[in-house]
Amino acid sequence: MALNYRSRLALSVVALALALRSGKGIQPPAVEADEDPPFGLPLEGSPGPGTWLLGQPYGNTEFAYRTRFSFYAAGQGLHFGVDFSAPCGTKVLAVGDGVVTEVDNLYHGAEPHNLMIDHANGYASFYGHLVERPSLRPGDSVLRGQGIARTGDPDGTCTSRPHLHLEIRNAPSHTIAFNPVPLIEADWDAIAALGGQPVRFEQDLSDPQRWQTLFDQPEVHFGHPLVNDYDDAWPPPW
Repeated sequence: MALNYRSRLALSVVALALALRSGKGIQPPAVEADEDPPFGLPLEGSPGPGTWLLGQPYGNTEFAYRTRFSFYAAGQGLHFGVDFSAPCGTKVLAVGDGVVTEVDNLYHGAEPHNLMIDHANGYASFYGHLVERPSLRPGDSVLRGQGIARTGDPDGTCTSRPHLHLEIRNAPSHTIAFNPVPLIEADWDAIAALGGQPVRFEQDLSDPQRWQTLFDQPEVHFGHPLVNDYDDAWPPPW
């Protein structure tokens, strides 16, 4: 008999408890097409020039492809989060109920400050490029929609490219990144249309339709080989 998402989530909670004891990760339950996404947006209000905009989406973006041997080599050549462009100091919200597990662990990058929250459904959310160290500590509980931090700038200027970098990973090992788009309840067509730049993904000309939408992007296994080292790509490499 097929299990609905709530039943699979309950099983995942048990699995997560066992995984926490062993230190190993689990695979979160898949979200079916007719199910509501488990998370909310990490920023308040509607997108727009005065609030926030979609910057670089998750996945096989053209920029990630061009820098697959440098910036994104550890993420199999993919941009393993979603960037939300927003002024420095914009309130960041928890995308779901959870427990803080890491604060300012710069092993994950996303300087100057970052935060990791584990959720009972087997996912973790990671918030990077924060303007200041969050006041939360590991072990603190948070609720969906709660203010947890404020956006910053990876260059530390608050003028060059201020944005929030959001990742969805597996919990508790944080070794796999998932596409946040199908996991976040939002009007992604409208968000993409209002973005500060066109959403464009690199094409493998041997399979040009693969990984060409916001929703159709592969998961990332950190430290594994590149998945987009194409023999024939468009646009061509610089």
